Amino acid sequence: MRHFYAPNISPEDNIYKMDSDESKHVVKVLRLKEGDEIALLNGQGHIFRTRIALASQKSCELEIIDVEFQERPAYDIHIAVAPTKQTERMEWFIEKATELGATQITFLDTK
Repeated sequence: MRHFYAPNISPEDNIYKMDSDESKHVVKVLRLKEGDEIALLNGQGHIFRTRIALASQKSCELEIIDVEFQERPAYDIHIAVAPTKQTERMEWFIEKATELGATQITFLDTK
């Protein structure tokens, strides 16, 4: 199941409308269609299982099927890394470290 970040969704919502950029990505790039399921994360511990009710490149409408709350782990993951000269690689690293649950990243100044 695909996961998307939706900071403005709340557990009281029944339907969520994606903006045009995300809708285009869902329909054109991922080629998802009506009936396919997507998970939305709001960054506050809620995981929303949704189903695509209306698939359009301009606005996807998602029906919320289920909402789960996931407690924050009792531990933190702290990663120390020496930055590379390639900014794109560091951006990729930060993205992946965050997806894996890193809560702190420290950049080391090395020679």
